[in-house]
Amino acid sequence: MHIDFHTHANLSKKINVSLEDFKTKMQEAKASGLTAIAITEHFNATNIINLYETLSENYSYEKDYYMIEGMKVFCGLEVDVKENGHFLVIGSRDDILTIAYLLLPYHDEDNFIPVKDLINILSDFNVLKIGAHPLRKSTPWHHHETSVLEQFDAYDLNGKDLFTDGREMENKVHTFAEKYEVPVVGGSDTHQQLQYGSIANVFPECNTIDELREAIQQRDYEVKVSPCLEEKVKGANQVKKLLKELNVKLKI
Repeated sequence: MHIDFHTHANLSKKINVSLEDFKTKMQEAKASGLTAIAITEHFNATNIINLYETLSENYSYEKDYYMIEGMKVFCGLEVDVKENGHFLVIGSRDDILTIAYLLLPYHDEDNFIPVKDLINILSDFNVLKIGAHPLRKSTPWHHHETSVLEQFDAYDLNGKDLFTDGREMENKVHTFAEKYEVPVVGGSDTHQQLQYGSIANVFPECNTIDELREAIQQRDYEVKVSPCLEEKVKGANQVKKLLKELNVKLKI
């Protein structure tokens, strides 16, 4: 199973994906060599509740994933915490939708949830917890307490960061993760489908959150960085910028 643990359905928090566009994204993800993804859409995206309700209305769900256009699609969120840092949460559709509702009061930037309050909420759910782009200058994790940094199931080797900061970021993330005895998994951080396949994880076939967690804990997987990562991320960034500019013009 080739899985990407950090993907976005929307082009941005305020530009919502349509069902047809999402289907196209899944087709492109499959064409890039992926067989599974986790949607880790921003918890304060304008359509976050509707997104997961729409998937429930249109696709069958088994074990802990949807099967969409030949892709296993696991549900998740990317959550900003008050102290700075992004938290990837991946779980069953019911758990993720419930967590999304619980986080509605924390959508505004001046009222993001404190990290320990988030961890406390998540303790009631069977979810994977991944520290997103832990050394990104704008949203790092290194300033948090050791008890926070040790509780993650994995840290995110982020395709966007590898493009921005170079492959030396890979060594930095692994060194950081080893300090807290936490594994590292890859995530493309894609908002635009050209970015799929820039980084992926080769896993045994997994159908549940428990199976994903066990494979991570056992280090029974391999992270693969595409030799075309720079071209994929650069191309996706350019298309994303153009589409956002077009969306602004259409609203004027």
